[in-house]
Amino acid sequence: MTTLRLALDWTPNVNHIGFLISKTLGYYEAAGIKLEILNPQDDNYALTPGKKLELDKTDFAIAPTETVISLNNKRNKVEAVAVYTILQEDLSRIASLRSSKIDSPEQLDGNIYASYNARYEDHIVREMVKNAGGKGDFKIINPEKLGIWNTLLQGKADATWIFDNWEGVEAETQNIELKKFKLEDYNIPYGYSPIVLTTRKKLKANQHLYSKFIEATKKGFLYTKENLQESKEILQNHVTSHDLENIDLIKSIKWTLPYFGDELNCGKMNSYKVKTFLEWLVKHKLEQENILDQKLFTNELFN
Repeated sequence: MTTLRLALDWTPNVNHIGFLISKTLGYYEAAGIKLEILNPQDDNYALTPGKKLELDKTDFAIAPTETVISLNNKRNKVEAVAVYTILQEDLSRIASLRSSKIDSPEQLDGNIYASYNARYEDHIVREMVKNAGGKGDFKIINPEKLGIWNTLLQGKADATWIFDNWEGVEAETQNIELKKFKLEDYNIPYGYSPIVLTTRKKLKANQHLYSKFIEATKKGFLYTKENLQESKEILQNHVTSHDLENIDLIKSIKWTLPYFGDELNCGKMNSYKVKTFLEWLVKHKLEQENILDQKLFTNELFN
């Protein structure tokens, strides 16, 4: 058995269900892999998944595409590469409480946005506001990452970034009315998120093993499609007590199922989708043109 480490981007949730299933049902073990899952709650997000990868504290990290770009273009360059996308479409939203009377992103002007301080995040939200007719002039606060959703619910922020298939389902479960805005509706071609990334060095040295990891992972995500109740029971053993009490897990899984993909495309990334996001970043002067020539993702681990 070879131990591999996977750093989560958040506390265990529906986006991680395939990893949890494959670990629980022994798919990784059958592939000769002992998977160690690193939960950000263990260090209260002291280190991001990307930083853990950079410091060789993990073999794989879960993060948005932005992390791959960032690692490849920082001063101390890390040759990172995305090897698996969890979702085939963007399920993230900019959300506000309906009671806040923010009916369009342009009304974020003069209000408070709770930011994860992620690369490009504040720029993306500002462009959304501008594309909706606003000025992009809002106050940004940076609460502790794992508490950002609560700042919205407590009225300490007027908007934040959520996953509609998780926090969005929590809001529905708790009868909290949200107003949600999709990036694509405001001409922002957002990339894949979340994705699984590693380094080129690790990939080259462990390609056969990593391919087994990817195939076992894919098997876990596809399992959800035919085994809803069993998947829910596995997920509920890993989520936080807050999530267990406040989120309808069956509804969350059902919501997400179509976006895991099918046997042909589950986990795979489309070059056009990646390129379109990269071009948008260059157009808005958030990155240099060299990112268009960088090989930031690969589907080579799929059999």
